[in-house]
Amino acid sequence: MIQHSQDPYTLAAQEDRCAPRAKLSIPGQLRASGGRAFQTVIHDLSVSGFSAAALNRMHEGQLCWLTLPGLESLQAQVVWWENSMVGCAFSELLGSIVHDNILARYTSEGAAYRPY
Repeated sequence: MIQHSQDPYTLAAQEDRCAPRAKLSIPGQLRASGGRAFQTVIHDLSVSGFSAAALNRMHEGQLCWLTLPGLESLQAQVVWWENSMVGCAFSELLGSIVHDNILARYTSEGAAYRPY
């Protein structure tokens, strides 16, 4: 059920999923609030969020930071965790240029990219 007290970004990121998602494989680091950074692989990416490998349990609402090679850390919030995978919504939407540059960089370096 949608809570109307949430801001439009939160609703779009969690409910509408209106941003196209790209299936890919990008190495990165993920750090949960109060925890240590760990190596991960990003499995899908959109301007509103991502999913990644996370062996340790992460909790809905928990803040985290995603670091991709060559970029500053991106703050996000955990939306779900299941079977060692975590889905997160970025605190601020990625700019389309940044998003497109990430996709171009990793598709040109041989990363698997499959829009869906």
